[in-house]
Amino acid sequence: MKSFEEQYLTIVNTQFAHFKERAELAFTQLSDEELHWKPSEESNTIAIIIKHLSGNMHSRWVDFLTTDGEKSYRNRDNEFFDEQLSREELMHTWDSGWQLLFQTLGSLVETDLHKTVTLRNQKITAFSAIQTEIAHISYHIGQILYIGKQIKDKEWTILSIAKIKLK
Repeated sequence: MKSFEEQYLTIVNTQFAHFKERAELAFTQLSDEELHWKPSEESNTIAIIIKHLSGNMHSRWVDFLTTDGEKSYRNRDNEFFDEQLSREELMHTWDSGWQLLFQTLGSLVETDLHKTVTLRNQKITAFSAIQTEIAHISYHIGQILYIGKQIKDKEWTILSIAKIKLK
């Protein structure tokens, strides 16, 4: 039987792959222009969320076990400006972040989960850092899906269990 740690790493990989797939199914429903739509001035576009998640992953997953998860090279504030990147540029940005995440997760072994890592100058376990990333990414995937649904309204293809229509 697999240890808790082995099971956890498998579950985490599956969960992250699910998040990525859901967002990408949303992207396919939207035009290039719609990736840059926002409901209000203070809101983020899907393009901004893509940049932010990728920036976060580039910061968190490079040298995950040995350096602070908040890298000095990251310009977080810049992630929140919509530079009107093309779909191709956005997908390259998106994929590069996920590649780092999956590469790093794939390299972890059971004992790594109990190691201490640093996130914003705070010592936490690798297990806690992964949980933090799950929460962060799922939050933003929810935003992507919500924005997509706002844009497409009744044309939106539900990516989970559809609501029952009452008579």
